[in-house]
Amino acid sequence: MNLFEENKLSNPAPLAERMRPQSIEEFSGQDHLIGTGKPIRIMIEQNEPASMILWGPPGVGKTTLALLISKLVRSDFIQLSAISSGVKDVRDAISKAEYNLKQKGRKTILFIDEIHRFNKAQQDSLLQSSERGTIILIGATTENPSFEVISPLLSRSRVYVLEELTKDDFAKIIDNALSKDEILSKLNIEIEDRDFLIGLSNGDARRLLNGIELAVKLSEPDKDGKVNLTNEVLKEAFQANYIKYDKNQEEHYNIISAFIKSIRGSDPDAAVYWLARMLKGGEDPKFIARRMIVLSSEDIGNADPQALILAAGAFTAVNYIGMPEAALVLSQTATYLASCPKSNASYIAVSKAKQDVNDLPAYDVPLHLRNAPTKLMKDLNYGNEYRYSHDFENNFTEQQYLPDELKDRIYYSPTENGEEKNIKKRLEELWKNKR
Repeated sequence: MNLFEENKLSNPAPLAERMRPQSIEEFSGQDHLIGTGKPIRIMIEQNEPASMILWGPPGVGKTTLALLISKLVRSDFIQLSAISSGVKDVRDAISKAEYNLKQKGRKTILFIDEIHRFNKAQQDSLLQSSERGTIILIGATTENPSFEVISPLLSRSRVYVLEELTKDDFAKIIDNALSKDEILSKLNIEIEDRDFLIGLSNGDARRLLNGIELAVKLSEPDKDGKVNLTNEVLKEAFQANYIKYDKNQEEHYNIISAFIKSIRGSDPDAAVYWLARMLKGGEDPKFIARRMIVLSSEDIGNADPQALILAAGAFTAVNYIGMPEAALVLSQTATYLASCPKSNASYIAVSKAKQDVNDLPAYDVPLHLRNAPTKLMKDLNYGNEYRYSHDFENNFTEQQYLPDELKDRIYYSPTENGEEKNIKKRLEELWKNKR
C-alpha cells in the first residue's frame, strides 16, 4: 500500500492538475501580464477578452492562463490540441460557439494548444470566426509565432510572451503543493535540497509538480512518519518522469527506439504499430519525420538513394498538411523505408573519417588539389599536375585525392545490397589498384 492509497484517494488526477490555480492570486509568475494594471489583468477586470497568442516555454502556465481567463470572464471554454485535431474539429467548435452566442448570449473561448502545429488550411479556418467575434481564440505555442502562425491570424490577435518562471515562483508552487494539496498536505514531507529540485524541473512547473508526486510515491515514511525526498529519490523520480509522454504515459524513448529498430530490421508491420502508438501518445509528427530522414541515410544510404528523397519529402508534406492527415504520409514513408534494402556503409565511412580527423594531425592538402587564384600560388605549384577528370575516359583518372599520410585509407565500403551493389562494382572497376 502506497501513501496515496493510505490517504484513500484512488486514481487521483496528477498533482499538476490538482494544483492548477483557480484565481489570479494563486497563479505563479507572469506579473507583466496579470499584475495590477497589466494587459491581461485589465482584460479580465473589464470582462472584455480578446483573441491572443500565448508564446512561451513548456510549463510556464499557458493552458492555466487560458482556463483562468475563460472562468473569470464567464465564457464557455472549448479546448483543442493541434496534435490530434483537424479542420472538422475546428468547424464543430465554431458551430458550438455560434450557438452559444445566439442562443445563450455567452462568449466562447476556443483554446488551441500547440497552435504552431496547425497547417495553413487549419489556421485559415479560424480567421472569419475570429474576426467576427464568434470565437475568442487563445492559441498556445512554444515556437516563435512570427514563423509558425499565419500573418492574417497574427494581425487579429495579440501576442503575449510568457517568461520563464523564477526561483521564487517555483518556491511558491512547491509551498502550495505541500500545504494545500488534498494528499500531500496530509503528509510530513521534507525536501533535502529545493534548489536541486527546481533545477531538475528544467523551468517546467508541470514537470516539477509531477516529479514531486512521483518522488513521494517512491518514498517510505521514516519511523517518525516523515517522508524524506532526498536528492537520490528526486533524481530517480525525474528520470522516470522524463521518459514518459505527457498525455498517455507512453515511454517516449523506448517507443521511438522500437520504431527505428523495426524499420532498420525491415519489419513494416511493427513500424506502423509503433508509429500509431507514438501518434496516440501525442508525439510531434515532425519529430517522427525528422527521425526517418536520419534513418534513411544511416541505415539505408546508397542501397536505395530514393529513401532519403522520400523521407525529406515526408517532412515537407507533414509540415504542409498537419494532423490527422499527416499520419498517412508517415505510414507510407515508414513502410517504404522498412521494405528497403539496408546499408550503413555511409554511416561507417563518415565515422571512420571523423575518427581520423579527431585522432590524427590536420594533414596538408596535396599541392595538385589546391586552388591557385593568384600568380604567387601558381609559382608555388598550387594546382600543378592536377588532372581534370572529364578529360579522361570514363571521366576518371586514378590520381591521389587524400593526403600522402592517408593515401591507402578506404572509408566507404559499399555492400552487396540494393543499388549499392552497382556502386561497389563501379568503384572496384575504377580503383583497381586501390580496392
